[in-house]
Formats: sequence, structure tokens, C-alpha cells
Amino acid sequence: MSQDKPAEEKTPRKKQENSVRLYPLPKFVFLYPTFLAAVVAGLVSTFTGGYDPDPESTVHVTMGYVFLGIFVLNVIVLAFDFPRGTSLTLLFVIISLVLGAALLFTWKPEWAPPLAGIFQAIRPVANSTFYWVIAITFGIVFVGIWIAVHFDYWEVRPNELLHHHGILSNMERLSAPHLKVEKEINDVFEYLLLGSGRLVLEPRGSRPIILDNIAGISRVEERITEMLAALQVRHVDDGDE
Repeated sequence: MSQDKPAEEKTPRKKQENSVRLYPLPKFVFLYPTFLAAVVAGLVSTFTGGYDPDPESTVHVTMGYVFLGIFVLNVIVLAFDFPRGTSLTLLFVIISLVLGAALLFTWKPEWAPPLAGIFQAIRPVANSTFYWVIAITFGIVFVGIWIAVHFDYWEVRPNELLHHHGILSNMERLSAPHLKVEKEINDVFEYLLLGSGRLVLEPRGSRPIILDNIAGISRVEERITEMLAALQVRHVDDGDE
């Protein structure tokens, strides 16, 4: 009578990565909320006769206020770092209150005629061509950035660090055993927009390499850590044999 041997339980191993690519981005990419606002404003203006907008039209004035509000907020947070969420929250509250008051007195001027008169004196109005020119310009720049970063990026491998740069794929190779990786999040707003931050790579015996505006930095750091940890485990296993 034969006795069946229990089948060995096999736990699927997660496929280990051999390299992680790092693409430092220029700060311009954080202007994508303004780009989206321009697209939305362009669509609304186009379908509401926005080629020759009426300065008294509440729809066009509202779009002008919304676009300017997003643009101003975007520029402020791009120009300054907000390391704490409280300062960023305060900025959001102030701009939201001002924008809310502008929209309120645009639609309901009879509620407070003196204040409504101040906002009615401003009345930002732009035609659809204005919004589309901004959207197309930003779109072209974003495409250019996407192309440029693929000609200048870093690649982390288990035992080395590579810097790819130039149209002809020039490459700088650094030996990087026991690579030290540090993650820094210096701007809450930039982290909210793209999950981005600063990555500091410190190869042993070489200068620290600082890479700013790495999108999805938490996931990138996790991938690098897993790859390097797998390498260390493999070295220990080889030494035990």
C-alpha cells in the first residue's frame, strides 16, 4: 500500500526588479491644475459663445474668477515651499474665501451692494481663444518635458548606479554597493499633486546625488528598498552554502 506524500506548498515569490529608473522633473509639471482649468474654461467658453464674450455675462465672469483663482494658488505654491500642512491649509482657506466672495457677489450682487461693487469693478473676462492658447502652450511644454526626461534619468541597479543622459545615450556608471537611500518631502502641496519629493542617493565612497521632484516617491523608495534587500538576502544565502 503506497502512501501519498503530501505535496509541498509553494508560495509564489514576488518577482524582483533588476533596476529602478528615476526621472527628476522640473517644477513646471506642478502647473497642471492651471492647464486643466484652462481646458475646462476653454470648453465652457466655446459652448457658450465665448469667441466674443459679454463682460456682463455671469458665466464668463465666473470662469474668469475660477481660472484666476486656480492660477494664483498654483503660482504661489510653486514659488514657495510649504513643509507643513497647516500653512497650506491656511492658504487654501484664504483663497477659497476670496474666490467664494467674488462668485457670490457676481451672482447675487443685491446681497451686499458695496462689496458687490468692488468685485464688479474687476470682472475678469476672457474669450475661449485665450484659454485654448494657454492650454495648448502648456500641453506642448508637458510633451517636451516628457521627451526630455527620457534623455536624462538615473537608473538604480543592485550593485551600480547609472546616469543616462544625452541624445546619443551617454552613460555614467557608478559602483554603488551598500547604496544609502533617503526620502525627503519638503513641500506638502507638491506631494499632494504628484506624490513627489526629493530622493538622496549616497553611494559608498562617492558624492551624494540629489534628485528633486521624483513622482510617486514613496513607491519608488519602496521598490529600491525591496531590490536592495533582495540582493542582501541573496548574498547571505550564497555565503551559507
